[in-house]
Amino acid sequence: MPAEALMLAYSGCDTCKKAQKWLEARGVSLETRPIVDQPPTVAELHQWIAMSGVSVRKWLNTSGQSYRALGKAKVDAASDAELVAWLAADGKLVKRPVLVTRESVTVGFRPESYEALFPARG
Repeated sequence: MPAEALMLAYSGCDTCKKAQKWLEARGVSLETRPIVDQPPTVAELHQWIAMSGVSVRKWLNTSGQSYRALGKAKVDAASDAELVAWLAADGKLVKRPVLVTRESVTVGFRPESYEALFPARG
């Protein structure tokens, strides 16, 4: 049986661990992909950003070292295409976790967003 969702996560990320626990508690079958070793491709990003309903800038992990290394001014001046290329090149630049289902893509973890995708199963 195929997984219900794909999660791009970083093993050292507490938010990713919380999201995984939440999904496991709901019995959601999950395929996990290490975002640092296998960042999203440019093609995946184009598809997933559109599916997420948020701008590419909302995909940036603004609290991480990769973002700080680029610097806010450089990021602010970058085009969306440049941002997508950077996100594809550096998984740590991507806000985590990224949850991909057939219907939607969610960036970051907010229980209420996950609840809408996977309501409690009675």
